[in-house]
Amino acid sequence: MTPTPPTAAPPTPAQLVPADLAPATLDREAGYALLADLAGPVAVTTLGGLDALAPGFPDWIVTSLFGGTYQRAGLALRDRQIANLAALTALGGVEPQLADHVRNSLRIGMTREEITEVLVHLAPYVGVPKTLAGLRVAATTFAEASEAPEAPETPEAPEAPEEQA
Repeated sequence: MTPTPPTAAPPTPAQLVPADLAPATLDREAGYALLADLAGPVAVTTLGGLDALAPGFPDWIVTSLFGGTYQRAGLALRDRQIANLAALTALGGVEPQLADHVRNSLRIGMTREEITEVLVHLAPYVGVPKTLAGLRVAATTFAEASEAPEAPETPEAPEAPEEQA
């Protein structure tokens, strides 16, 4: 019988981190603030529903994505939205997320023409069927945005009740 060689102790978490590795920035508060700016009140409904199904998962998404990846230097929010539109269109099968990012792009000031051009530009790279699917999502989202009543920038304060003499 061959003796079993001794096993080395597993590395500690500190031993796994290279000395020159930059720490990731995760800012939960900044993530929720950015999500509020991008998605508005619809985010609360979406997150609440998802948390009921997968507790903690929506918080992880917001903290790591909007409080982490989106907080990195190097790309403007508009550029990140263009990348999101392109990636989701190329991926296909993620129409709800693509519609969210079309709405988000409109909210940050991108025009319908710019969003459309991003999608049209993808045709030679991702194929005409995926481009057409992305354009259908954009058209539906644009139509919904046109039908939605304009929300006031700031809620109006309720009028003070009249004093009775």
